Parts: sequence; structure tokens; C-alpha cells
Amino acid sequence: MEPLDALATASATFTAVLDKVRSDELATATPCEEWDVRGLLTHVLIGDLMTGELLDGASQEEARALWDQEFGDDLIDRCRRSVVDQWIRMRAVDDWDVVVHHMVGDVPASQLLQFRTGDLTLHAWDLARAIGADVAIPDDLAERIYESLLPMAPFIGEIGVFGTGPSGTVPDDAPITLRLLDLTGRRP
Repeated sequence: MEPLDALATASATFTAVLDKVRSDELATATPCEEWDVRGLLTHVLIGDLMTGELLDGASQEEARALWDQEFGDDLIDRCRRSVVDQWIRMRAVDDWDVVVHHMVGDVPASQLLQFRTGDLTLHAWDLARAIGADVAIPDDLAERIYESLLPMAPFIGEIGVFGTGPSGTVPDDAPITLRLLDLTGRRP
């Protein structure tokens, strides 16, 4: 799966779950202990907005300032639009080696693309779990994200964004989505 195809698939996967969210579910807990549905959607929305800003040359401080925003009653619709806008912005990138000043440090735009693909995919699962919906993460998308994160397996639980990391109980021949979820600290 090509990188932009992966983002398109991740975007569609996330949006398919987002379309099932009702406004009365915004306070519902998610598997991400620090977020309810509103917090998760805000995280995705700001990540999408930050992507455009970074690709336009924003500094790390300017990107960090985006996290201070709060969104009102139109959060679900704004999140839906931001996923589409991010996709359009990413499609317009002509130099994947250009450095952006992400909050984790300076990274090439290709890494930002990978970050956003993983974020949308994993949070589609989190969101589905929170609202009791089904989500089907395509195997080729799960494989792509899993392979990109696998080198971090020994310390992924220590970096603070993937829960406790892998449980050590999922065999190597388990379905790829299960291996991805486990690697990223999610316990189906």
C-alpha cells in the first residue's frame, strides 16, 4: 500500500466510525484513559489542523499552540471536515523530504504522513470501542502501521503515547490487526 493510499484508507476508516458518533456520546469514556470521545475527537481535529500548519512552515511553538484550542457543539462536523482537509493538503505535498517542525522534533513530511495515518487508524478503533461500534481496519493498512511501529516494540510502552505497549501474549501468527492493537497498548 502506497503512503497516500494508506492515509486515504485510514481517513475513510476513521470517518466511517465518526459518522456513527452522536452528540450525546461526547462524554463517553474511550480506551485512551485521558480522553472521553470529545477529547479524542479534539485530539484528531487538532492533529489534522497541525498537519496543514506544519506543511506550511509552522514552528514547533506555533504547532504546540494549536493544542490550546477548544471546540464547541460542531466538534463532530469540524472533525469530519478536518480529516478531508488534511487528506487534500497531504495530496498536495510535492517534496516528502521537506522537514517539518513537529512537536516530537524535526521530521520529514513523509514521517508526518506516517504519523497521521497511524493516528487516524488507531483512533478509529478507540472511537469504535467507546461508542460500541464495529470497525474494520484493512489488513494492508494494519500491516503498514505495524511494520512502521515494530522497531519501537522494546520501548513503545515507555514513550507515553501507546499505553503499556505490547502485552507479550499475542503470538506472531495472530491476525495483523490484533498484533497492531496489542503493540500499541490496546487490549481488545
